[in-house]
Amino acid sequence: MRSLYPTENKTWVEVDRKAVESNYKVFRRLVEPSAKIFAVVKSNAYGHGLLEFSGIVDEMADGFCVDSVAEAVALRESGIKKTILVLGFSMPEEWESAYRSKTTISISNLTALKALREAKNIPDFHLKIDTGMRRQGFYPDGMASVARLCSMDARLKRSLKGVFTHFSSAKDINYPTFSDNQLDSFMTSVRFLEAEGFNNLIRHVAATGGTMISPKYHLDAVRIGIGLYGLWPSKELEIQLGDKIKLKPALKWKAIVAEMKEAKMGDYVGYDLVERLTSDASIAVIPVGYWHGIPRSLSGVGDVMIKGRKARILGRVSMDMVVVDVTGIPVKFGDEVSVIYDAADAARRFGGSHYELVTRINPSIKRVIV
Repeated sequence: MRSLYPTENKTWVEVDRKAVESNYKVFRRLVEPSAKIFAVVKSNAYGHGLLEFSGIVDEMADGFCVDSVAEAVALRESGIKKTILVLGFSMPEEWESAYRSKTTISISNLTALKALREAKNIPDFHLKIDTGMRRQGFYPDGMASVARLCSMDARLKRSLKGVFTHFSSAKDINYPTFSDNQLDSFMTSVRFLEAEGFNNLIRHVAATGGTMISPKYHLDAVRIGIGLYGLWPSKELEIQLGDKIKLKPALKWKAIVAEMKEAKMGDYVGYDLVERLTSDASIAVIPVGYWHGIPRSLSGVGDVMIKGRKARILGRVSMDMVVVDVTGIPVKFGDEVSVIYDAADAARRFGGSHYELVTRINPSIKRVIV
């Protein structure tokens, strides 16, 4: 069925295959040879396109991490055969689908674990430990009883394949203390499981930041998300390690110039009269707005790239368009525009996160591998 929102003629997202391959090689060299690399492709592959991006990394990564069973099933239907781990919460109603699609789920509390015993078919699962994040996860001091419960039930014992946690502040090589404490708590939890005979579980604690900080966090597998897309998990790590680790941003969000016009000094641009021109200006209308994923907070401070030159956003970002100042730039209808050409810089302009910026690019926009 034709999409209700066909956008590919006026805006699209390009994903650079060579950049993705280069980023993967960076982490494969960095990660201990014995550790697997799971590509984190949740949230539409951080805005890069779940199926499109996963098709690239399937040739390289050892497995995938997603947020939902629905994402996992979509990957299976696209031909992905490697391990897929659902990091997020899944409803009991989804467990049969997970079982049939050979998807591994995460179990993070006793309510879910006890319910899992009653499932018709138990999918493979990993236990998540809360070592300091205070989100999902069992507390380490309760893991002795969790381990016993899993060992006493033959189906749970057979299906338990891994155990993991998530660092809350792995962003600075000079301040690893909290992450080290989390690792210690995690290993205490693992020992409870080992005491019940679980000696071959996949143990994983590190996302991109932890992977960069120390090999002691690599264990049996690492979960690489933001780094595969060529973006840094924190400014601190970029400053500290940027001379050794070279990442290549893989995403460029493109659009076209939809309209050109001349405006006079004193004219107001956009909603609410928030911007008044201080001189005559050439302006261009770009047919994307906050519905497409441009933060409204970039109003007046963000820019786009046209013909290698920056063109500032004038006035408010509207729902479906922005107006930019192209004075002095030889622009015509149909010219290509880079809406996002540097996600980290754009995020700094509105005081946000590049994680947020790229994941909020509307999924209906076509992703193109280049």
